[in-house]
Amino acid sequence: MSRILFISDLHLCQEKPMITAGFLSFLARESLNCDALYILGDLFEAWIGDDDSDLLHKQVASALHDLPFQVFFIYGNRDFLISKDYRRASGITLLPEEYVLDCYGHRVLILHGDTLCTDDTGYQRFRATVHQYWIQKLFLALPLFIRKLILSRMRDGSNQANQHKSLTIMDVNAKTVETMMLRQHVRIMIHGHTHRPAIHYFELNGTLCERAVLGAWHHTCGSMIQLDNNGISLIDFEF
Repeated sequence: MSRILFISDLHLCQEKPMITAGFLSFLARESLNCDALYILGDLFEAWIGDDDSDLLHKQVASALHDLPFQVFFIYGNRDFLISKDYRRASGITLLPEEYVLDCYGHRVLILHGDTLCTDDTGYQRFRATVHQYWIQKLFLALPLFIRKLILSRMRDGSNQANQHKSLTIMDVNAKTVETMMLRQHVRIMIHGHTHRPAIHYFELNGTLCERAVLGAWHHTCGSMIQLDNNGISLIDFEF
């Protein structure tokens, strides 16, 4: 059966080896029957520079590079500093933050999903700042221990801020979703980021549309979306 798979929000890190093991097992299993894999951001918990390399990064790069199909990647809000060198070592192809697929008779818009959360104005201001080229160059020029300290403080600040935000604010804005789908001329959208796996059906200008949301990966289970001739399916699975 011809199919392509989508995953996001694995947040791989040394502190969660079971997720890494589950991901490597997933790649080995799905490599037997898959046309392509799309990783829609936040593959890693954080990426603060190639010099912060460890065995985990090398394992993942090797596993992705050896796959018998193409792997495509869209930056998430935690790993947008992954470099060209690491992408080359992994054999993955970087896509724009919004990308439209035409396959199996479907036209599908894929993205990480954080740009849909426009009610969270504080986050959107922060995102606009850290995505400036000169800010990224300045950050990467800092000594590694300083970057780690900045990351730790940013995590603490983000956790505190999120405690005071409503779930609605941190979810996607329906109008933003509709505007983006109309602009891209699609009726199917796939994204991650919100960690709220579901397939939402709604009508847009008289056309039935679908918004499929990937789930985050946890210690014992993962989440993926399959696209084939029959459309999209949201699949949760145990490691």
